Amino acid sequence: MTENQIDHDRLFKELLESFFAEFMELFFPEAARSIDLTQIRFLQQEIFTDVAAGERHEVDILVETRLKGQPGLILVHIEPQSYVQKNFNERMFVYFSRLYEKHRRKILPVAVFGYDRVRDEPDSFEIVFPFLDVLNFRFYKLELKKLDWREYIHSDNPVAAALLSKMGFRPGERVRVKLEFLRMLARMKLDPARMELLAAFFETYLKLDREEEEQLYRELGKMDKKEVDAIMQITTSWHEKGRAEGLAEGRAEGRAEGRAEGLAEGLVEGKIKAKQEVICRYLACRFGADSAAIQEKVPQLTDMDALDRVLDRLFVVGSLEEARSIIWEELSRFIQ
Repeated sequence: MTENQIDHDRLFKELLESFFAEFMELFFPEAARSIDLTQIRFLQQEIFTDVAAGERHEVDILVETRLKGQPGLILVHIEPQSYVQKNFNERMFVYFSRLYEKHRRKILPVAVFGYDRVRDEPDSFEIVFPFLDVLNFRFYKLELKKLDWREYIHSDNPVAAALLSKMGFRPGERVRVKLEFLRMLARMKLDPARMELLAAFFETYLKLDREEEEQLYRELGKMDKKEVDAIMQITTSWHEKGRAEGLAEGRAEGRAEGRAEGLAEGLVEGKIKAKQEVICRYLACRFGADSAAIQEKVPQLTDMDALDRVLDRLFVVGSLEEARSIIWEELSRFIQ
């Protein structure tokens, strides 16, 4: 997927609507302490038309909430910005003005700069005369590329985990960033839907190539067994889902006739291959080159139930011999 094909607005909208409180607590703690984060409602997108520029713009995230101990409602407007835009600070003021004109409420504006360039973006817009300061409009800004990813890896904040992929890291640190992301997810123990959302966001912006994936699994092999087990169980579902979707999509596009049969067949095949891949990667991670011989036998396990039984038992084995015994036990069911 190229940069132009990524729907940045949708990705940030899903992330911040799912973890709005966590986002505010992480990056704007002073505001978070004053806002009642238990009382939030996401409003429909506002559409502004700029006649002079000939453009239409949708306000991405608009939250209705209130301040603790104070009457009345306020709005929080969050504007993710994925590319450099001239006079963006002026646009933030225009959005603020339109929103205030319609809602007549206090509005807290927030800009999130997510592009891959380090810049000094302004956080204000002024209209000043020598004899009078007419306007000094200010907004919160978050420039992700300026953040040091290492400062967030010990957090149990899901937004921090997802946004590691947009923070400032060197190309040679990509594997380490992915590893720390996985460790954060393993600690947080989120429900599958939220975990999948974070994984989809992260891998959109930081997807390892094959060589980097191999390096990642070598690093996992040096870690504590319990932590590795937790990480491997998380990644099992991602491998399965990704392969199933890819095969199903390919079959659906490849032939119009028998599309339903192709989809069903592709889903099953994808799940089998995903489980086989996870078993092999786990063996390589835990036992290294010594497991090569038994890894060669894994593709012979093509029964879904057998693969599930192996996965259920594999994460608790204490030795390569135990792992080999489990796989041979399942293989023997079909040899007999």
